[in-house]
Amino acid sequence: MEQYRLGEMERKFADLIWEHAPISSGQLAKLAGEAFGWKRTTAYTMLKRLCDRTLFANANGTVTVLMTRDEFQAAQGEQFIDEIFDGSLPRFLAAFSRRKKMSSEEVQELRRLIEKM
Repeated sequence: MEQYRLGEMERKFADLIWEHAPISSGQLAKLAGEAFGWKRTTAYTMLKRLCDRTLFANANGTVTVLMTRDEFQAAQGEQFIDEIFDGSLPRFLAAFSRRKKMSSEEVQELRRLIEKM
C-alpha cells in the first residue's frame, strides 16, 4: 500500500480529522456519521487505516495528528516525483512547463523558493 495515496473517502475523512483534531474517537465517529452517513464501525475501520499510515494516532480514545495536511501534501509530491520522475525535480518542472505555461508570478515564486533552499 502506498503510504501517501488516499482514496476519495480516506481523503475526506482525513480532512475531517485535520479540521477537528484533537478529538475523541467517539465524537469523530459521530461527525463521520453526520458527514458521510457512516456507521460507527466504518469510521473506526477508516481511522485504523489512517493510523496505520502514521497520519494520525488514536491513544486512549483521543485522535491526534501525527502528520499535518501540509506535511502530507509535501510527502505526496515527493512520492509522485520519486515514482514518475526518478526523484528529479528539474525533470518534473521541465515536463510540467512544456504543457502549461507558468505566469510571471509563478516563476517569481519558484525563484524565491529556490533561493530559500
